[in-house]
Amino acid sequence: MIRGILRVVDPATRVRLRRHIALVASYAVLQGVSFVLVLPLLRDLLDGDTGGAWWWLLGYAAAAAVTLVLRYLQAMSGFRIGIATINALHHRLGDHLMTLPVGWFTAQRTGRLGRVVGQGTKDVSGILAHLLDPLLAATAVPAVVIVGVSLFDWRVGIALALTVPAMYAAHRLTSRRLDEVTEAGERTAAEANNRVIEFARAQPVLRSSGSAGLGRRLLDDALLAQDAAVRRRNQVEIPNRVAFSTVVQLGVGLVLAVVTVLLLRPGADAAELITIVVLVARFAEPVAALSGLASASRMTREQLRRVEELLATAPLPQPVQPVAPSPGPGAVAVEFDAVSFAYPDPAGSDGDQTPAPAVPPAVPPAVPPATAPAAAGDRPDRSGLDGITLRCAPGTTTAVVGLSGSGKTTLLRLVARFFDVDAGRVRIGGVDVRDLAASDLAASFSMVMQDVYLFDGTIRENIRIGRPDADDAAVTDAAVRARVDEIVERLPDGWDTRVGEGGAALSGGERQRVSLARALLKDAPLLLLDEATSALDPANEDAIGRAIAALSGRATLIVVAHRLHTIAAADTIVVLSGGHVVETGSHDELLALGGHYTRLWDSRASSQGWRLAPAGAGGELLSAPRR
Repeated sequence: MIRGILRVVDPATRVRLRRHIALVASYAVLQGVSFVLVLPLLRDLLDGDTGGAWWWLLGYAAAAAVTLVLRYLQAMSGFRIGIATINALHHRLGDHLMTLPVGWFTAQRTGRLGRVVGQGTKDVSGILAHLLDPLLAATAVPAVVIVGVSLFDWRVGIALALTVPAMYAAHRLTSRRLDEVTEAGERTAAEANNRVIEFARAQPVLRSSGSAGLGRRLLDDALLAQDAAVRRRNQVEIPNRVAFSTVVQLGVGLVLAVVTVLLLRPGADAAELITIVVLVARFAEPVAALSGLASASRMTREQLRRVEELLATAPLPQPVQPVAPSPGPGAVAVEFDAVSFAYPDPAGSDGDQTPAPAVPPAVPPAVPPATAPAAAGDRPDRSGLDGITLRCAPGTTTAVVGLSGSGKTTLLRLVARFFDVDAGRVRIGGVDVRDLAASDLAASFSMVMQDVYLFDGTIRENIRIGRPDADDAAVTDAAVRARVDEIVERLPDGWDTRVGEGGAALSGGERQRVSLARALLKDAPLLLLDEATSALDPANEDAIGRAIAALSGRATLIVVAHRLHTIAAADTIVVLSGGHVVETGSHDELLALGGHYTRLWDSRASSQGWRLAPAGAGGELLSAPRR
């Protein structure tokens, strides 16, 4: 476990940690020495040699004083190194997370990540502040006692040494069984936590649909499963503790039996053997404490394993020699050259939902996943994109349409390199996105997604994230173009209104407008929009549509849309179906084909023309398809 902690911290903290371990080990050894010094002291007292006893008493007092000083030093060092370890883990985890592909951060992983960064790092550092001392004492003190006893009577020393393997074997056997039930308990606890959060968040849906009983039943089932797991753990842990304590006591009984046999022999030194009995009791105390420490150390090992797994997650491969992006400002071309991509997890979603890719391998593969196409037999059945070849000319607007699950959002994510393609190339400005440095790739595009996240700051601060060095005039201009000024006017603190974590104080449409203002402020040569106006009312949709249209010629736009009337003026409309490009052309050209796009257009137009007839009036739902 200590080796695991040494692996996950940075070099500077590793040096401090080794010093702390040496300090705690010194304290544990000196504690054992203090116990051993009691033996000659008691022997001389029982023999009536007060002169010799005084010298041993002075030695014992000196050892006890140094032990007390070391105890204080190691305790203070433990708290300091514990805090330093938390800081070191937070920094290292933060640095590592910055290297992972954005597509790795699914909702499920983000939830687990919060537990690792929060409780996990706390538990790992806790072993240094609270558990290292008793754990080392449980090994160092008995070892010193065995050596000390052997110096006085080798036969008793051998008897003590023979008990160690049995105690160790008992500890391992009980710990292994406890590990199994503890792991099951962790799973049920995580499920129960998720159900509690789910039940709280789903209250509007559960109450409005009359399904509160279903939600409560799911929650109750999870809580009952957790309760059963806790009971099972107790059923295993209590007998195991008793079993381990029994083995320890049997070992002590064996040594006492040896001492009794030796006492019955002629010429036995009764005083010496009686003092050995005192040390045998001290020998058993720290060993017996292991059963109480097992549960805490087991939890720490589990948290440490999760930290190591996270740090072992393969980062997004970076080019050894990055290619410089096209020089100068202005729009850039975007090219898809025979691009194929499949989400590693068959249960992950494509299209308009957040995918759930498989966990990257713990050890980076010999060939980076970005450049190693999967063999035909290893490909998942469902492919996100299959053989996409497409070019978006500089300064043009390309709209991507299709049914849900056709691969529209996947297309945008590959441009932003949320994932790497399985085959083919995605180029920005003629350069493969895998050959661009991370900073150059990030600077080349702005993105407005369906799911908008705002930081717990002011509206002005959230917009300024798009370009931190922008002045207030530039921030205001971007906000006005995205119609954020209308939001600001009705808020009590105006631009300084805090939006809450995730932007909870704003509506979905308001959050989307702030996100669009952020992208407009960045003024990148490429703008990726995934349903940027889906949550807006018609008036603001029109205003923002005009703002986006004003970028035509200044930036290359790739727009994913379901509301087809918002992209009718696009230079090129690409229709996806099943991960393939099935049609390409302008709005009029695609309508003239009478194919996929025409059916989509008619379907959307029909839904917009629906109206409800008054009850009993003999009316029906009417539609007015428009072209």
